[in-house]
Amino acid sequence: MSKKFYIIFFLLFLSIPATFSQSAWSDADIEKQSVNAFEDIVDKFKTDKSKSTGDLLIKIGRYLLEKPYVGHTLEHNDTEQLVVNLLQFDCTTLAENCLALARTLKNPVCRYDTFRKELQAIRYRNGQIADYTSRLHYFSDWIFNNVQKNIVRDISCEMGNVPFTVYVDYMSQHPESYKMLKNNAGFINKITATEKEISARKNCFIPKNEIQKYESLIHDGDILGITTNMKGMDISHVVMAVYENKQLRILHASSKLMKVVISNETLIQYLANRSDATGIVIARPL
Repeated sequence: MSKKFYIIFFLLFLSIPATFSQSAWSDADIEKQSVNAFEDIVDKFKTDKSKSTGDLLIKIGRYLLEKPYVGHTLEHNDTEQLVVNLLQFDCTTLAENCLALARTLKNPVCRYDTFRKELQAIRYRNGQIADYTSRLHYFSDWIFNNVQKNIVRDISCEMGNVPFTVYVDYMSQHPESYKMLKNNAGFINKITATEKEISARKNCFIPKNEIQKYESLIHDGDILGITTNMKGMDISHVVMAVYENKQLRILHASSKLMKVVISNETLIQYLANRSDATGIVIARPL
């Protein structure tokens, strides 16, 4: 697929109204079924508490294979609130939910309200919901803030130490693609200020042509951001590292296959086949 075609597809996808890409279920229906899903997951994995958070994350991810990909599940409320949905995922919400579930399983108080608190802590800047702009929309910002909260460790610099120049402004330049930004100049101003902060940080990444050198240092359950050359963006996709038959693959919510899958391609092949992908950043669950 050419870079030009991919960018056009990406822009069209962002502009699809949320009502076309999510089910007609109410938040109350989804959360009720998510409570049941949470209890099933806890019952299945409660004996695995001694495993690392990353290992638990991948066990949960495997359990969620074949669940449907649905975009914009966080976007349909009129005011920002914690959305819990263990039935449908996009690439970021899959990683967030698997991480929150793994952390909850390791918590001595393993209850649904514990899971909600973990999810909020992961998804929002400093774990606090103020408004739409307090959600960690850019994944490099997600990693930065979750490092500050001791939820993950950014190991990108520990590996290749290759500078990753980030300049993000996609949201402020395309407010029509986001329900909460369309008619809210105040939110756009806040997002613009956040974008400037993100763009001023020093980051590292592993270029895709160098991943083979560091592949053995990547663990099951590491959360990977696929870096991109798309203008105004930092990360184009979020995946989880998983080894299948000693080959490093990815577990992710695929918009192409419309479900949660483990890739047939290795991570190296996946990146090589995508002209917009430049490499990866790595967040290791603590």
